[in-house]
Amino acid sequence: MKKLLRLSLWLLIVCLTLLAVGIGGAAWWGWKRPVPMTSPVIDYLIDTGSTPRQIAQAMQAAGIDLDPEGFVWLARLSGRDKLLKAGAYEARTGDTPWLLLERMANGDMTQTRLTFPEGRTFDQMRAALNADPKVRHDTLGMDDAAVARRLGLDTDTPEGLFYPDTYVFGPGTSDLDILRRAAQAGHQVLDRLWAQRDADLPLTTPYQALILASIIEKETGHGSDRARIAGVFINRLRIGMPLQTDPAVIYGLGADYQGRLRKKDLEQDTPWNTYTRPGLPPTPIANPGKAALMAAIHPEKHDFLYFVSRGDGTSEFSKDLSAHNRAVGKYILKRN
Repeated sequence: MKKLLRLSLWLLIVCLTLLAVGIGGAAWWGWKRPVPMTSPVIDYLIDTGSTPRQIAQAMQAAGIDLDPEGFVWLARLSGRDKLLKAGAYEARTGDTPWLLLERMANGDMTQTRLTFPEGRTFDQMRAALNADPKVRHDTLGMDDAAVARRLGLDTDTPEGLFYPDTYVFGPGTSDLDILRRAAQAGHQVLDRLWAQRDADLPLTTPYQALILASIIEKETGHGSDRARIAGVFINRLRIGMPLQTDPAVIYGLGADYQGRLRKKDLEQDTPWNTYTRPGLPPTPIANPGKAALMAAIHPEKHDFLYFVSRGDGTSEFSKDLSAHNRAVGKYILKRN
């Protein structure tokens, strides 16, 4: 009887061992088997404080056909359930549950990027953010003043305050976070450059330098002309001569601008019409880059008061009106 009992117990142990090995093998096979996905690449976001089960559910919702229960056990048995990091991740065809788990435990997050070129307006920046599917659009429906308040900016007109650059971020990042970084970068660059300005400028605040830089940015993309154009505007400011810069007029017209400035446009008084109003306009007209800012604080010293585009990206400079009119006749009127 005792011999039979020992044999039965031994058989039970063997069966249980084989069962455990079988279950373990099946589980291991499942952990190493590629996860079915609804597309070749899937971006998903893990919120702070998510449990392994919530993470598995978020992955399922994104289109990763993962077994939540199996994922929870895999995370717990491997000790990685306490290591999973919040953030943006990418799942690719061929990924296994184990690989997905390892990626999140190591914090191997995905990143994307968005570039704001020099000379773009705040409206154009917002349009670029709204068009990017990897950005979380928290500012939809807000006007510019509301966005500025959410960013903690002390203004209702945030034009020009955002530094043009390439910003790297994780999918699902709020547009407010990206704008906040661009505003902080703009503030830091402007403060640093303003401290290096020429001593005799007719500009009293960094904001005035920013306004002038935005006009320079829109007037030319030709590097060697920036400082000379800045010198023209500085000369005009010194003698009280209107700046008469077309990009500022165009900015003031807004949606009324039809692609070409007409005489009535130049006569339509807006706060940005530098033909009808003296001095600098009240705000920047775009987001200037570093080169335009450098030109504004280190303008070329000369006697020029006028310039006109040659049509090839460069400008012709003149010291008096008669010479300027001849340049206009050569480069503008004969072009029409």
